Amino acid sequence: METILTHRFGMVLLTAVAPAAWGTTYIVTEMFLPPDRPLFSAVVRALPVGLVLLAWRRQLPSGSWWWKAVVLGLVNIALFFPLIFVSAYYLPGGLASTVQATSPLAVMGVAWLLIGERPGGTRVLAAIIGLGGVTLLVLRSPDGVTAVGLAGAVASVLVSAVGFVLIKRWTPPVDMITLVSWQLVVGGVVLLPAALIVEGAPPAVDLTAVLGYTWIAVVGTGLAFVCWFTGLRAMPAGAVSLIGLLNPVVGTTLGVAFAHEVFGSVQALGVLLVLGAVVLGQRGARPVSAPVEERPEHPATMTR
Repeated sequence: METILTHRFGMVLLTAVAPAAWGTTYIVTEMFLPPDRPLFSAVVRALPVGLVLLAWRRQLPSGSWWWKAVVLGLVNIALFFPLIFVSAYYLPGGLASTVQATSPLAVMGVAWLLIGERPGGTRVLAAIIGLGGVTLLVLRSPDGVTAVGLAGAVASVLVSAVGFVLIKRWTPPVDMITLVSWQLVVGGVVLLPAALIVEGAPPAVDLTAVLGYTWIAVVGTGLAFVCWFTGLRAMPAGAVSLIGLLNPVVGTTLGVAFAHEVFGSVQALGVLLVLGAVVLGQRGARPVSAPVEERPEHPATMTR
C-alpha cells in the first residue's frame, strides 16, 4: 500500500511540472516576446525542440502511427499552440486563465465519450470548485476583452481536451519523449508556412526574446509535454486535468511577483479552493493500464 501511495504521489508531482511550466506562458509572452505574432511564437515553441528531441531519439513512426502522429501533432500542437498565444495576446491574463480552468470539465466529457472513462461525482465537484477558485484567483476588470481572444481561449480548451484523451486512447509503441518529438515536429512543420503566409517575415528578435522563447520551448514545451503525457498514460484523464488547475496559480504568483498585480484575501481564497480541488480530484486516482487497441508496431529507426 505504501509503495502504491508513493508511486501515485510521485506521478502527481511529475505531472504537476507541466501546469507549473505552462503557468509562466502569459507572463513570458507579455514581458519578453514580440507582440502580435502568435503563429511565429507557436513555430518557435514547437519546431526547434521537436527536431532536437527527434534527433536524440532517432525513431520515426511506422504503420498506422504515421497518421496517428499527424493527428496528434495537428491537435496538440498545430491547433493548440496558436490558440493559446491568441488568448495570451488578445485577452487579459485573468480571463484567459478562467477560460482555461474549464479544461477539466471538457477533458472529463471527452474522455467519457471517447474512452468510456466516467468522471464520477467527486471529480466533477472538484472541477467546479477549481473553476470557482480560479475565477476568484484571477478576478480582474473585464477591460481588454476581445471576441478573437475569447474564441481562441474556448477553442484551445476543446482542442486540448480531444488531444489529451487521444493520448490515452492510442497506445504508443515508443517512449514518451519520442512521441512528443513526433507531435512537435508535425505541428511545427504545419505551422511554419502558415506563419510565413499570415504574418510575413519573422520579426526582429533581441536577447530578451531569445531567452523567453528558449524557456517556453525547452521547459514549457519539451519537458512539460513529456511530464503531462506521462501522467495521462498513468492516471485517469479527469484526475490529470485537475492537476492542470495549478497553471493559473503559478501564473498569478508570477504576476504578483513581477507585474505588481494585486493579491488579497479573495485571491488567497481562490488559491485554497484550487489546491483543494486538485487534492480532491486525486481521490481514488489509481494508476491505470493503457487501453489495448492493437499490438504495438516497431518504429522505424533513423539512420545514424
